[in-house]
Amino acid sequence: MSQSPQERAQTVISDDPPHVDSRASWMRLAVAIMMSAIGGVGMWSVVVALPAVQEEFGVARADASLPYMLAMVGVALGGVLMGRAADRFGIFLPVAGGGVALGLGYIAAGYSTSLLQFALAHGLLIALLGTSATFGPLIAEISHWFRRRRGIAVALCASGNYLAGAIWPPVVQHFIDTVGWRATHVGIGLFCIATMIPLALLLRRRAPALPRPIPGAVVARPSRDLLGLSPGTLQTLLLFAGVGCCVAMAMPQVHLVAYCADLGYGAAQGAQMLSIMLACGIISRIASGFIADKIGGLATLLLGSTMQGVALLLYLFFDTLASLYVISALFGLFQGGIVPSYAIIVREYFSPREAGMRVGIVLMATLFGMALGGWIAGAIFDWTGSYDFAFLNGLAWNLANVAIVAFLLYRRGGAGGSHGMGWRTAPAAV
Repeated sequence: MSQSPQERAQTVISDDPPHVDSRASWMRLAVAIMMSAIGGVGMWSVVVALPAVQEEFGVARADASLPYMLAMVGVALGGVLMGRAADRFGIFLPVAGGGVALGLGYIAAGYSTSLLQFALAHGLLIALLGTSATFGPLIAEISHWFRRRRGIAVALCASGNYLAGAIWPPVVQHFIDTVGWRATHVGIGLFCIATMIPLALLLRRRAPALPRPIPGAVVARPSRDLLGLSPGTLQTLLLFAGVGCCVAMAMPQVHLVAYCADLGYGAAQGAQMLSIMLACGIISRIASGFIADKIGGLATLLLGSTMQGVALLLYLFFDTLASLYVISALFGLFQGGIVPSYAIIVREYFSPREAGMRVGIVLMATLFGMALGGWIAGAIFDWTGSYDFAFLNGLAWNLANVAIVAFLLYRRGGAGGSHGMGWRTAPAAV
């Protein structure tokens, strides 16, 4: 029996595309995690190599932090660039090209003759064209393949980056101690090319197409003014929040190895602490996925940011070897779910057709925060000869983040949203 235009206008399209939440989705997630764990080396190897590079080139701590800063800026800008490419062409080309760029970048870093060459190799090849493709774009890609378990799927995919942080630091430190940092970088480059291109071939299939709306029908889609804010204002607040939380996050993550060396414990102990921190971050990210599926991305973000501030405060009062191991583990457990929460918030409030670009823009802000935080901490150390004020600086930025997220949660409560989803009916797009 045919429907009248009025009846069709009441139809709500809720059917998921084929393969969503399927076995193929979980298999694709497993490949994405492996790809992220390998490509994530570009965010962590530079931290471990910092003391050796600083010694060889004879530069100050802030100058030695330049490669890390450029790497974070490169991943941030590259995430938007690769996200747009993935939205248009699919994820295969960005991740395959990323594997090649990582290989060439690490080989170039290994043969660099100055700190500037080393930093540019990280900022341009390793980060902008390499690691960036295996972070935000992969997270956005995976979000298309899940609906009922999107929170845990996004968290698992984001855990690939922390899996890289748990595996790569001790491996890189071992090879730096045995064969030197130059040979280590060349070896990483060859490994990336040999593994990432075959894995990229398993991701050739495009994300499931969104269901075509019936002319005159009504579809469920996120409200752009759920919080009483425009999309641009909401995204801007998320950008500032991302910078704040990650300036704070960068303090221990970037300088823990150097901090332990300054305290006389040695760089190897710092690398182990960093590995433990990021291993605990994997647990946190997975747990945050389950939590986000229950309470939404905003509440999960506020919880993680608050606990991160608590852990950061502990660094100011305890600096024995045993206490640093414990605090580093707690820091990982508390802050691991912060970054994935931003991707979940974007999917809760913005169109899925813009997922790659929107997620890339928000994660760009978090990476700018990491870059800024890493450099500021090094500069404060150079000015004061201590990391105490660097920890206080991180706490101040963390408080700013908590204030923004609390404001958004207050707006959500006033709008009566459930779990931050705020779905409403709207005329179908043609």
